[in-house]
Amino acid sequence: MSEESRPQAERIAAARPAYRADIAAGLDRFFEPRRTTCPWCGAAELTTRLRTTDLLQHKPGRFVLDRCGGCGHIFQNPRLSAEGLEFYYRDFYDGLGEKKLGDTFGGRTGMYRGRAGSMLPHDPAPKTWLDVGTGHGHFCAVAREVLPATTFDGLDFTDGVELAAREGRVERGYRGAFPELAPGLAGRYDVVSMFHYLEHSTDPDRELRAAHETVRPGGHLLIEVPDPESRWARLLGRWWLPWLQPQHLHFVPVANLRERLTRLGFTVVAEQHAEPHDPVDLLAAVWLALDHAAPRDDAPWLPERPGTLRRTLRAALLLAGIPALIASTLLDRFAIRPLSHRLRVSNAYRIVARRE
Repeated sequence: MSEESRPQAERIAAARPAYRADIAAGLDRFFEPRRTTCPWCGAAELTTRLRTTDLLQHKPGRFVLDRCGGCGHIFQNPRLSAEGLEFYYRDFYDGLGEKKLGDTFGGRTGMYRGRAGSMLPHDPAPKTWLDVGTGHGHFCAVAREVLPATTFDGLDFTDGVELAAREGRVERGYRGAFPELAPGLAGRYDVVSMFHYLEHSTDPDRELRAAHETVRPGGHLLIEVPDPESRWARLLGRWWLPWLQPQHLHFVPVANLRERLTRLGFTVVAEQHAEPHDPVDLLAAVWLALDHAAPRDDAPWLPERPGTLRRTLRAALLLAGIPALIASTLLDRFAIRPLSHRLRVSNAYRIVARRE
């Protein structure tokens, strides 16, 4: 029997001893020393922007986001170490979480078409496209319908990119760190895209330099990231989904990104806010609050499997929250989405930049 075909309860039980040992060894090793200066501009004017916990997987730990008073950059401080990144990413995009996340990302066809279409005014027929942080390659599979003459390759540091290549969603799959692979891909691509990738990087500037190396002269870099200047970030606090702690390490204000791209030798040819907005802010906030209040679902980082009473209480609370989930969905999609840019609640922005 393959690992994927085993019942979920058995897979959780099998993973529990390793998680128990990791947690028993202490969480301090999962964090680097706290910074006293901004990693973007070097200023020492830091204030605490947010304190929170892991609201999605509910793994143990507390996380802090600091804001730079000099440039507005927001970053995780102290930042996860290499061991911490492995611990908190484990079973999210792969392993126990692979099917759930794959189904979620696979169903976002309209969003992927919009992302691919944002390149049409600038290059209606690129020959080669590299999607950095491609995951399971679902964007590339949909984008091929918008740009049938384009060859799509994918790059990621998880085994999802290998699955994407096997499934034919990407022509070639590169597994590893983008800055380390970039010299071998120099000047090869008409378009390099980073959709909700840069915020996961330990060093965004290094990633941008790798992109400059990989895009051919005259080619384009397409970036989409959470917008830390969205009003939802302030109004919803820790329940704003794009904070996504502890995975999101950096939140770059759009002015900062434009300036850095210009310095690297790009010309920003488009900036979008309404188009990349994903209308899920209220729905996600209600769900995160309900999930946080309810007894925990089974997970291998829990000491033991929840009993029948706790599982029943969880189901009852989530069932009682259905009206709130429906109402928030309707508000997100039909009341707020048409006005998202005017109200300044767009939760993401997208930049298209041409390499000169």
